[in-house]
Amino acid sequence: MIERWSRDQVLALAPDASSRKAAQGVAAPARWPVRGTAGALLYGECAGSGAKPYLACVDLGEPAYRCSCPSRKFPCKHALGLLLLWADGGVPELEVVPSWAAEWMEGRAERAAKAAARLAAARAPAPSATAPSATGPSATGPSATGPSATGPSATGPSATGPSATGPSATGPSSTGPSGIGPSGIGPSGTSASGAAPAGAAAPGVFAATPATVAEEGEEAAHAGGRAGSGGGGPVVGGPSAGAGPTDGGGSGAQGSGPGRAAGAGVESVRHARVAAGLAELERWLADQVRQGLAHAAPHEWDGLAKRLVDAQAPGVAGLVSRLAQVRAADDWPGRLLAEYALINLLAVAYRRRAELPPPLARTALVRAGFPVTREEVLTGPALRDHWDVLGRRDEVQDRLTARRVWLRGRRAGRPALVLSFAPQGQPLDASLVTGTTIDAEVTFYPGAAPLRALVAVRHGGVPGAGPPPGMPPEQALEEIARAVGEDPWVESWPLVLAGVVPERASIGGLPLHPRHRDPWRLIAVSGGRPLTVAAEWTPQGLRPLTTWDDDGMAVIL
Repeated sequence: MIERWSRDQVLALAPDASSRKAAQGVAAPARWPVRGTAGALLYGECAGSGAKPYLACVDLGEPAYRCSCPSRKFPCKHALGLLLLWADGGVPELEVVPSWAAEWMEGRAERAAKAAARLAAARAPAPSATAPSATGPSATGPSATGPSATGPSATGPSATGPSATGPSATGPSSTGPSGIGPSGIGPSGTSASGAAPAGAAAPGVFAATPATVAEEGEEAAHAGGRAGSGGGGPVVGGPSAGAGPTDGGGSGAQGSGPGRAAGAGVESVRHARVAAGLAELERWLADQVRQGLAHAAPHEWDGLAKRLVDAQAPGVAGLVSRLAQVRAADDWPGRLLAEYALINLLAVAYRRRAELPPPLARTALVRAGFPVTREEVLTGPALRDHWDVLGRRDEVQDRLTARRVWLRGRRAGRPALVLSFAPQGQPLDASLVTGTTIDAEVTFYPGAAPLRALVAVRHGGVPGAGPPPGMPPEQALEEIARAVGEDPWVESWPLVLAGVVPERASIGGLPLHPRHRDPWRLIAVSGGRPLTVAAEWTPQGLRPLTTWDDDGMAVIL
């Protein structure tokens, strides 16, 4: 059974304001002579200006969307309009489903099953150990049946990687620009990172996963480094500074191939370039502090950022490129000095990563811009939980739009951040609906305070879950303190505050972000009474995301 969404939740899926307005225009019963819902399928035929109606359908379980209209927006106004009708109770439940809608759902189910099988195969232990014993070393020799024949390369992550089915499975939105496309793979959609399944009882103390990850680094670079990875960034290379980071602890037996040696050589060249770039950065920062912050000029930051990109440290370049925004703020002296301090700390952490604990060394690598692959994250340990979708925020950065979707597990109390990216004007992942609760397996990118995650497998929704469990402000502060202690570059963290009364400049005594002062909608819902409020913590203050009214309905802020 699918819990009906509110109009707020539907409109929050719109890619832009014009789509939101257009959707309300087509959400009239007269425009939908054929419409119905059956299980998780919502379908309808919308009369348009052409001779043929537009065929729209939505898989409410993922969700995923499809429409025959030529719009490149996702979800389009027809899918949104159909959802608005359904949210208002204007779509009847029918047993007979049109063939075009049934075929789409069958195709999705088939692709989801294949994706789940591939993921299971990728997570299965490598069969390399069986080869020598079965045939005996002398008969065929290790090389004949050894790892190369049946080893990881045959069934490894690349073969089963989620990207194979991602985009095409569910259409444009599912895949999302970055390839995360949760809906694309059907239930299994995306990745996440995993912390030990048991999830630490105390929120905030999260063990780093041993698995390596990457890919995030480059995304984080575009997203602005620190911001991009949200709280716990994935790390690429090996934990120990000394060894090549990308090895991730390189295991023994098959670590010797020529390809691996070549890869290690490439890594060492990159490390040399990054080290040189960050050494220059440290000298530049020392000069800035010595000369005084007032001498800082945007053109210097632009040039420095370009040199860091050339040095293959895109994550640090992203941090430097944001300094112009900091300089434009009213309180820029203190904030600029703080940014300088964090950038310098990252440069020093990279230089001395061999002395750091492995999770923190990984964090430094990822923050510097070393990538972690989705496949590595997806094949890592997964945490199954009932995940509340607390809210999302889109941020335009250069030529990309970054979408942050915040999750929090009900049982483990663990937060997660699902990031997706798309070129401006292209659709973003819309498979996670704010205010809903999903039963899913999530895997986490590695790091000192793992936060960024992928939804590896979805097991359906959790109807009637109600507001997520919250915590008092004091406990929230303790959790943030732990997260910052583990990852000093964390810049945002999801919180659920319970029993708090919102005011014009604070919630439960915690200050609001300057851009989110006077939260009139939140104050109106409260009416002076305590509420449960989901918010994103940042060093500048809280950004309210969602609250819940007396009926348990999510109100998106």
